[in-house]
Amino acid sequence: MFYLNDLGLICALGDTHAAIRQRLFAGQSGVVMTDRYSSSGAVPVGCVDSALPQMESGVYPLAHRSRNNQLLLAALKQIRPAVDAAIGLYGPHRIAIVLGTSTSGIAESEAAFQFAYGRATNGRSANGRAANGRAANEQAIDQDRIDKKFPASFTYSQQEMGSAAAMLAEVLGVTGPAYVHSSACASSAKAMASAARLIQMGLSDVVLTGGVDSLCAFTIAGFSALASVSKTRCTPFSANRDGINIGEGAALFLMSAKPATVALRGWGESSDGYHISAPDPEGGGARIAIAQALRRANVDATQIDYINLHGTATQQNDAMESRVVHDLFGDRVAASSTKAYTGHALGAAGAIEAGLCWLAMQDDNRTGYLPPHLWDGVKDSNLPALNLLPEGYRLGRPLRWALSNSFAFGGANAALVMGRE
Repeated sequence: MFYLNDLGLICALGDTHAAIRQRLFAGQSGVVMTDRYSSSGAVPVGCVDSALPQMESGVYPLAHRSRNNQLLLAALKQIRPAVDAAIGLYGPHRIAIVLGTSTSGIAESEAAFQFAYGRATNGRSANGRAANGRAANEQAIDQDRIDKKFPASFTYSQQEMGSAAAMLAEVLGVTGPAYVHSSACASSAKAMASAARLIQMGLSDVVLTGGVDSLCAFTIAGFSALASVSKTRCTPFSANRDGINIGEGAALFLMSAKPATVALRGWGESSDGYHISAPDPEGGGARIAIAQALRRANVDATQIDYINLHGTATQQNDAMESRVVHDLFGDRVAASSTKAYTGHALGAAGAIEAGLCWLAMQDDNRTGYLPPHLWDGVKDSNLPALNLLPEGYRLGRPLRWALSNSFAFGGANAALVMGRE
């Protein structure tokens, strides 16, 4: 069994279990408007406004210093005593780290290039002309000149995908396997599946697993170029849905074979191979992933109490997911998307949403409060009906079985089934 013994979680809803759960069950979104990450005006995003651990230059190598890793350290801080106890019990060589991310330190690269470009062009006359007659401010900047003018606070290593796992391993002094999945929005769900396999194969006794992603202009601009960013808080499965809200955060689970309230009971992974960004409209890969997860968990669709939908509020993704979920579960199972609470945290989304399920499965939620589905309430007649939850919904008993879906660019699909003992 792959027990989820503890959880460190930070997202737009807060940085403590109590704060996150209170806002989640009350239907209070953490999405806010800001122009911090967009040059074209304010957009709604799931920002983390909590104070983050500092990464002092004398303590952390430059390669590890990024906002992405600060978010991860904030999640680690919440469970550090349990992590240290596990290291003491099993030894550093038996502790693994498997994470998911899609941004890593790209925000630091953005800032460095802006700084370097500004210095490389400093002093040139905006009205001057290059020899070929082009305006001087349109002349190509020699890359070597930019490289030499990067700030001392930057190194290319900050944006490496493996940075989060390497940093965490160094901070904790563990020597087991440490690596990162980067498969877009399925990254951290796949990381959790990989963590379970490490324990299953006997390669590790404990795995720190989950995901982290940080907001940056790169992702906002990229999704905007695809016409996929909403100008308002996203409305998954609505007839008026018009795109996502990007978010950030970190979720870090302590996974082991030591019994706990909640376990990762099953997982499924597949690849559509359909399109670089659009999902397979028939949802073939999504069906396979969900079916695998149910089969591994040894449960059938009728036993699932709650589905945390991928629910991005994009036209094609919501259409595909609603068809697949309706075909497999009908309109009986309680379901909601939590993207309107946290924003879409991309590589961290799967782990954050698994974390929200984990919070709902704890002993102090005995009446089974579940996350309400935040939207405008306008049903899309072209989509099969789902049991989208109203505010204040309760199962009337503890949540026993939860499914969390993650469907990514490139056709990467992952589904997780969590069970309460």
